[in-house]
Amino acid sequence: MEKVIKWGILGAGRIAEKFASDLNKTSNCVLVAVASTSLERAEDFYSRHGAQFFFGNYEELFSVELDVIYIATPHNFHAQHTLLCLKNKVGVLCEKPFAMNEMEVTEMIALAKKNETFLMEAFWTRFLPTTIKTLQLINAGAIGNIITLQADFGFLATFDPEGRAFNPMLGGGAYLDIGIYPTFLSLLLLGYPSSIKASSVFASTGVDLTTSFIYRYDNESTAVLNCTFGGNTNCEAQIYGDKGKIIINSRFHEANSITLILNSGEIEKFDYPRDTFGYNFEIEEVNSCLREGKIESDILPLSFSKKLIHLLDKTREQAKIIY
Repeated sequence: MEKVIKWGILGAGRIAEKFASDLNKTSNCVLVAVASTSLERAEDFYSRHGAQFFFGNYEELFSVELDVIYIATPHNFHAQHTLLCLKNKVGVLCEKPFAMNEMEVTEMIALAKKNETFLMEAFWTRFLPTTIKTLQLINAGAIGNIITLQADFGFLATFDPEGRAFNPMLGGGAYLDIGIYPTFLSLLLLGYPSSIKASSVFASTGVDLTTSFIYRYDNESTAVLNCTFGGNTNCEAQIYGDKGKIIINSRFHEANSITLILNSGEIEKFDYPRDTFGYNFEIEEVNSCLREGKIESDILPLSFSKKLIHLLDKTREQAKIIY
């Protein structure tokens, strides 16, 4: 019989709500505890998601037996809260971006390895069936050599200078929050670029409202990418090869279908319906890793997250996004 993995959730905001819903739909794991800086919020979360315990501060999570903690706090707290868990030798699945910069991520990875404790970035898109099928098609040569990737992610965000999206003290701005998705896809499909160009338009609070960025690669392929809080975009990813293209349908970061269009005119759609938000796939990966005694995922290794934060830092540098 498989070991039942005991989960905790640190932070009780909107994304934690979705995660807890999917956790409860995933077999052989259980939500043991939730912690928030607001005891009232933690109790409300606990009662609605069937947790066994709730706490009004994060340190109390370590008073119960847990295998892993999902960190769902704002970007600027990711490193601090990850290190807290790792110091207590409890595994961590930390929301993206992994941290605010490469220096913080380096410290997180070093402590995870020192304490031989599981650590993974919660880049749930990597584990979706649509992402896996896209990689399979590309690796099988279905669209030939990739010429260019085009991907965007944008929505009209309500302006609140104190809210997470527009507050620089909380790591706000479009690029770190949603621009990370096209950045991730480019790194997954094309590797690290040889050239980075980026430009931003800034909101009155100083965070980026819109960031457009172009990556060029040694094999002469390119990625043309965009993110914005200023308007609703198609949120598609189109991967063009010399034999055809793959469209990861909207919204590409949470897609449940992709379309293959070949130069010959052949069109094939691949559908992957689900009754979850899509976090269950990364939850299953973490559960599997913990049962096998791994301290990182083979599918989303820490080396990938290290490259991703390095690319995020260098792109922000080009766009003059400063925290």
